[in-house]
Amino acid sequence: MTIMTLAALLASGTAVPAATTDDAQQSRAPDIIVTAKPDPEDPPVVAQARARLARTPGSVSVVAAETYEDRAVVGLPDLLRDVPGVLSNKRYGEESRLSIRGSGLDQSFHQRGVLLAQDGVPFADADGFSDFQKVDPLGARFIEVYKGGNALRFGGAQLGGAVNLVTPNGRTAESPFLFRAEAGAFETYRVAAAGSGTAGRFDYYAGINSYHSQGYRQQEAQDQIRGTLNLGYSLGDDSEVRVIAYAADIEQQVPGTLTLAQALTNPRMAGAGAVAGRQARNQTVERVSLQTRLRLSDGLVFEGGVYGTQTDLYHPVGIVITQDTDTQGAFGRFDLTGTIAGHKADLFFGAYYRQGGTGQGLFTNSGGNPGVRIGNTKQDATGLDVFGEGRFFLTDSFALVAGGSWGRATRDYANRLSAKQADADFTWFAPRAGVLFEKGDVQVYGNITRSVEPPHFGALAQVNTTGSVFSPVDPQRAWTAEAGTRGRVGAVTFDVTFYRAWVRGELLSFLAAANLPSTVFNAGDTLHQGVEASLDWRILSGARGSLRLRQTYAWSDFRFDGDRIYGDNRLPVAPEHQYRAALRYDAPRSVAAGLFVEPSLDWRVKDVWVDYANTLKAPGYALLNLSAGLDLPHGVTLFADARNLTDTRYAAEFAAVTDARTATTAVFYPGEGQSVFGGVRFRF
Repeated sequence: MTIMTLAALLASGTAVPAATTDDAQQSRAPDIIVTAKPDPEDPPVVAQARARLARTPGSVSVVAAETYEDRAVVGLPDLLRDVPGVLSNKRYGEESRLSIRGSGLDQSFHQRGVLLAQDGVPFADADGFSDFQKVDPLGARFIEVYKGGNALRFGGAQLGGAVNLVTPNGRTAESPFLFRAEAGAFETYRVAAAGSGTAGRFDYYAGINSYHSQGYRQQEAQDQIRGTLNLGYSLGDDSEVRVIAYAADIEQQVPGTLTLAQALTNPRMAGAGAVAGRQARNQTVERVSLQTRLRLSDGLVFEGGVYGTQTDLYHPVGIVITQDTDTQGAFGRFDLTGTIAGHKADLFFGAYYRQGGTGQGLFTNSGGNPGVRIGNTKQDATGLDVFGEGRFFLTDSFALVAGGSWGRATRDYANRLSAKQADADFTWFAPRAGVLFEKGDVQVYGNITRSVEPPHFGALAQVNTTGSVFSPVDPQRAWTAEAGTRGRVGAVTFDVTFYRAWVRGELLSFLAAANLPSTVFNAGDTLHQGVEASLDWRILSGARGSLRLRQTYAWSDFRFDGDRIYGDNRLPVAPEHQYRAALRYDAPRSVAAGLFVEPSLDWRVKDVWVDYANTLKAPGYALLNLSAGLDLPHGVTLFADARNLTDTRYAAEFAAVTDARTATTAVFYPGEGQSVFGGVRFRF
């Protein structure tokens, strides 16, 4: 990448590509960004999603399944890699990091700070704590990304926003039948099949896939089988009722963490104790929701539903953790469009309620089996969000936007061994105001939003603390301002956003000991600011084929603000600069139907701080990758995905520590080495 290329990215804005179903345009990869006017080449269901998100006066993205269907996909890092500002790196297996604008940045394991959902139903437990393994990486028709306060449509008030995967149904699936098989490095294979269709007012979709990999590292093998069923009944006039069911059986070994020297010199080894302790994260998941969409009038639509989820977890690490978790919820949202005094206006408002409980057992680890019981707790939580947002167009192209959410969360905890109990409740109001201007294919927007995140049980009932049952941890609060522009001008599609968040009581953690949950504390004042940018340039399109340069860039400046211990030090984990570029060539159909070749670069430009004291850095790195594919007759597609071609040694992921001069630094997950995966898709 040249300096001129990076300068053009910063000066021009942001982008990522759109979708094509037209045979003559099949070479184009779907756009990620939202523009004022829909792309006529988008599949209808994706175009509708982009049009809905275009109402938002802030940074949002839509990722169509067409974007990633011709490469290996393991988890969120593969799904969201082209969305600027989303930090998603693989730790091992399907365990990864998900952080938007520094949300949940400190998390050493699992996820918080971003609402992760499918069809609006959270994967998180009722207290907001979540897992990545529950997500089916091939189970979405498209993915919606709402950054920061732009997730108000889900009632969320988290700093990071929301990621919502939308399940295919009999009317939106890409094809009536799909079969996919792939294999590659580390003894990896996957087989997936899906069928869909309609029968009068009924529609149906059923999908199943099985995945196995021995993993790059010792003690990293995984086996998963997942299934999805989506049944719908049309009530006519844009109204329907739908049942969506999902189940998964997931077995994942845990390879543990290494020192930086080990990660860079012997990355395939397991961490201390991982093999002897037979460390793993095994779980079964069942989710079912009943949802409806009702068009009540020309300008009024209701969407709502009820859901239930159940998860059984067996998790031997430094100790053995067992959990039985049940969560239920209900939500409803009205969308109203019309006019006020002759001016266009629209409004959505609704409520989201969830409740659930976890029975948790803790044991010493005896070769991966439960030993002596050391913990027996019951954790119950509830959450309620009431939300709304409206737009009023002063002119046909300029709108004022205002909204907000009121929330309440409760935590009830009982330690059955010590007979100690504790409870806490939190309430808040998070207002929001913004402006949106659109002209042609371009939008300019700005907003300011408050976010609040109450602590989850892992922060309140900390394993590594003594004394009172609940630790004195307060909710994280922030005000975030953002301004940006997105759109399409000629051959260039762009999206660029600047944001700045003033955070009080940020929930941070550090790894107290290897293989144990992190200790959580409230920081004082912290500052999160940055730029999220993407630029998609269609350099060539016509008889000679098509050539497209896609670039994404994120500047992340996260730091303490006058902290009594750390001063103005940078927060660890997040890279200050992250750049990705992919150059895709699609051959003309007269030469080879559906042939494409796409080299790409992932570049972490600078070293990244590991500790709050800013004494240790993880080296930056650059990875070269190559993808290719070919369409054959009768709906057959071959694809190949080669990664880390230069076999670079690197550590993209690690846990935060307080001071690397005194704390343990065996906190690193080595990145995967050189690998090649290939597969075949068959659809008709």
